[in-house]
Amino acid sequence: MPWYRDGLRFGCIDCGGCCRTHGQDDEYAFVYLSGKDVDAICAHLGLERIDFLNQHCRHDRDGWVHLSRVKGDCNFLNAEGRCLIYSVRPRQCDAWPFWTENLDSARWHGPVKDCCPGIGRGRLYTAEEIDKIATDRDAWYDDDE
Repeated sequence: MPWYRDGLRFGCIDCGGCCRTHGQDDEYAFVYLSGKDVDAICAHLGLERIDFLNQHCRHDRDGWVHLSRVKGDCNFLNAEGRCLIYSVRPRQCDAWPFWTENLDSARWHGPVKDCCPGIGRGRLYTAEEIDKIATDRDAWYDDDE
C-alpha cells in the first residue's frame, strides 16, 4: 500500500501558485504538452499549430514540447492569477498535484506543499482516485509518442 493509502486532501484555492515559477531551478517550471494538448489549445486560441508552437512553446533536449516562460510564470496566467486557457488546460495542469513524481511522501510534504496551499485542504481523494489521476496523466503522454 502507498503511504497515502488513507487518501490525501486537496482543494484548489485558485491562487495560481502552480502556474508560477518558484525560483530559477524550479522543477515545476515546465508545462509539457502532448500533441493532443497542442491541438486543443490551438483550436481554443484560433491559431495554426506552427504559429502556436513558435509563439508559445520550446522543445527540450529529449524532444518534448513545453510552454515557454517568457516572463517566468506561465504565459497563460493573467494579472488576476487566472488561466486564460483553463477550459483546454494541458493534462499536466489538470492532474495537479496528483502527478506520479509528486506521490512521494517527502516531495508531497516538501516542494509540492510549499508551492500549493491547497495541499491538505478540501476533499479527501482516495488512494484509488489518486492513482487513477496519475496513471491517466502518464498514459496521456505515453499515448502521444
